[in-house]
Amino acid sequence: MDSWIILSVAAAAFQTLRFMLQKHLSMGALSVGGATLARFFYSAPFIVILAPGSLLATGALWPGTSALFWAYAVVGGLSQILATWCVVALFAERNFAVGITFKKTEVVQTALVGLVILGDRITALGLGAILIGLVGVLILSDRPEKKGYWGQRIANRAAGLGLASGAFFAVSAVTYRGATLEIASDDAFTRAGLTLMMVTVMQALAVTLWLIWREPGQVGRVLAAWRTAVWMGLTGMAGSLCWFTAFTLQNAAYVFAVGQVEVIFSLIASVLFFGERITRREGWGIALITLSVIAVVMFR
Repeated sequence: MDSWIILSVAAAAFQTLRFMLQKHLSMGALSVGGATLARFFYSAPFIVILAPGSLLATGALWPGTSALFWAYAVVGGLSQILATWCVVALFAERNFAVGITFKKTEVVQTALVGLVILGDRITALGLGAILIGLVGVLILSDRPEKKGYWGQRIANRAAGLGLASGAFFAVSAVTYRGATLEIASDDAFTRAGLTLMMVTVMQALAVTLWLIWREPGQVGRVLAAWRTAVWMGLTGMAGSLCWFTAFTLQNAAYVFAVGQVEVIFSLIASVLFFGERITRREGWGIALITLSVIAVVMFR
């Protein structure tokens, strides 16, 4: 099995754990902005130690970067902040598994953004597999209460937040892939680690300054929530490192398509940890997304 597939599945598992912790924090003392800060603030120390440490351990020199690297990194970092903000807000709209699934429109959007920005192309069969996943997402985006026409039922705040988060995650994924490719190193882990370090530090500083200006009390609450938030930071860093490394090896759309197994992990989490129930309709949606992941791996 290709390493990018293993990395994509691992990233999805870590991300599910991180979102569980983030949901717990956002339902408590932290606002949407505070929970967003916690994700970046507590990830930064881990990657700041890990990325340079890996260079020292291998005796490798610090690789060079281009000006385009910084452009990609800044755009990707800002897009991820906005995407994370949307996802945290989404938790209040629907249950955990379906809430995570809304953002999976990122796969189709990533294919389009990747083509426009980096010229990344996907095969016809690969596109078909991705579209199967999109059908699953649309099924899951229907409201539980079956009132009004189908179009009215999916035209809700939760669907809007999901689409927005998917768009922002798509831009961040493609620009992160672009950033890793602008680092002068043949080692995928080195490119991923250094990109992640620089982006995460920028994100932590940016969100901290924003909250000091807009919600000053939240910074203190983020610090006070360290017992839970530090684990969110660790799982967030591990997941991001897996994503970034996979992005250096494969088209971001394919990486995200395989990463849709996160829906299955979220389903397990919603049932086991949050006591939430999944309907038959949602089960069909999840089955289609699973089929999409398998097809992407086979027909990419």
